[in-house]
Amino acid sequence: MSRPTGNLFGWALALLGIALFSSLGVWQLDRARQKEAMLAEAKTVLSARLPLALSAASDPLRATAHDWAQGRGHFTSAPAVLLDNQGHQGRPGIRVFRVFQSDGNAVPLLVDLGWLPLPGDRRLPAIGNWPGPRSLAGLLAPPPSAGIASAVAVPQADGNLLVTSLDRALLADALKLPALAPRILRLDPAIGIGYARDLEMLPNTLPPERHLGYAVQWFGLAIAVFITALVLTLRTHRRRQHAAREKITP
Repeated sequence: MSRPTGNLFGWALALLGIALFSSLGVWQLDRARQKEAMLAEAKTVLSARLPLALSAASDPLRATAHDWAQGRGHFTSAPAVLLDNQGHQGRPGIRVFRVFQSDGNAVPLLVDLGWLPLPGDRRLPAIGNWPGPRSLAGLLAPPPSAGIASAVAVPQADGNLLVTSLDRALLADALKLPALAPRILRLDPAIGIGYARDLEMLPNTLPPERHLGYAVQWFGLAIAVFITALVLTLRTHRRRQHAAREKITP
């Protein structure tokens, strides 16, 4: 391979790396903007707490939005849904969800009842139920991000489901339901049922500042690749000039 061809190949690899790192930086910036907008929306909703009906959880036009909601209904007899790999105050555990049917013909929704710790042997704790009609209130929100984990629902000995993500289609099938609302209800901590919980908006995920930090790192790598390629090109050019001068020197 000739030197000019080698230089072109090197620059092709460098430009590929620059494009990759830059795209990752742009993606991290976009994630930061999305989370900043989400936090601002949730702060407004939590400050006002103007309630919608629980049936708003099934509104497809607001599947990614946040709303305060309240209403009456009952927890169904469906198994509890236990979301695995959920940290709280530095401890590993699960988040407990149960299916709630609001009064009327609304699509049932999952209610986030809070967090429970897991011991070292990962033995699942007993999960309570709260039968009978009751009033609930809380924050309607999209389910936690699934990340890169594949959706898996594993039935346990007590009939409950241990899951890696809240995949609606998978859960509806496993719970023998025709459908589940696209949003969950993050239960108001003031309601005296369930487990440890709050309305923290970014549990088990990165805040906007971390995404900005990663964006800076990716853009920094893109710049470093460009500078490295430029320096190597200049060095090669100088070596060629030096070799050319030596050839013509008598």
